[in-house]
Amino acid sequence: MKSAWMRLTIVAIAVGIFVVTIHLVTSPPAVSAMRAPAAQRAAGGSVVVACPGRVEGRADTISVGAAADGVVQAIYVREGQKVSEGARLAEIACQDLASALSVARAEAESVKQARARLLRGSRQEEREAAAQRTAGAKAVVEQTSAELNRATQLSQASAISQAAYDQSKRNFDVAEASLKEALRNEELINAGPTAEDLAKADADVSAADERVKLAEEKIGKCVVRAPAAGTVLRVNLREGESFSTVAPHPLFTIADLSGRRVRAEVDERDIGKVQAGQQAFVSSDAYPGRHFSGTVARTASIMGRKSVVTGDPADKSDRDILEAIVDLGSDAADLPMGLRVTVQFVR
Repeated sequence: MKSAWMRLTIVAIAVGIFVVTIHLVTSPPAVSAMRAPAAQRAAGGSVVVACPGRVEGRADTISVGAAADGVVQAIYVREGQKVSEGARLAEIACQDLASALSVARAEAESVKQARARLLRGSRQEEREAAAQRTAGAKAVVEQTSAELNRATQLSQASAISQAAYDQSKRNFDVAEASLKEALRNEELINAGPTAEDLAKADADVSAADERVKLAEEKIGKCVVRAPAAGTVLRVNLREGESFSTVAPHPLFTIADLSGRRVRAEVDERDIGKVQAGQQAFVSSDAYPGRHFSGTVARTASIMGRKSVVTGDPADKSDRDILEAIVDLGSDAADLPMGLRVTVQFVR
């Protein structure tokens, strides 16, 4: 009997240990349970769910890269420095592009001058010379015309030979042809450009301007500028190091530190307990006894995987999470970026 009683006792103890172990494994993290009463007292409500999160700036952190390959020639900012939108952060060495821009500008100036000359037409000296040639041709025509008239009268009177008359006629014909040529040449010199020539000149100017614009844009990409106002958190490259757009990595990390928010990761079992506008409290082991109040700004529209590791062995890493953004008050302005916190949602 005693032996049977002892076996029953041992079995009961083993069952009790197993039940306690299962309870500890499936229970929520102890840190959330320990901090819930303080948050409840502060909020005057009840904590419906607690989850891990990380502190961020007022907006998403920006990773800034360059749009051109090359060696980092200069760094103009340091970590912790505040910058405005469009501020110069760094510069990539692009001496070859500077030479290409000079060539493009010279070509553009050349085609513009050619177009201006086309519109202006011939020089004044050329016009005057053409007019003089026309006047000379007219004088020769008048002279040969008079000689032809005399030769005609003499030929009718049989005073000159037929050969002499023919010579006078040829001289007049040559002089008249020369006058027509001079008049035509003068008209061409004084005429404006044809529509085809003007269209070609305009196209050449437009193409040259586009080449200059393209060269300027390429050089502009060599200067790295801040896409938004914020504070430089990290400077990842130094002067002399190379940057490539084939395998890009950020040159700078910038964030808006004028406020703080938390990106909380709500377990898939608890997403129905969190909604926009809900009050929340944030706590961290780095600030024992302190709770930072906030409000849920929005929740994500898609589930994701966990990125915050709590170190709790009871935390299930194979569950999906829903991100919730919690805007914090001014009392959290000194919280460091990336700090792991516990977020408690109150109802």
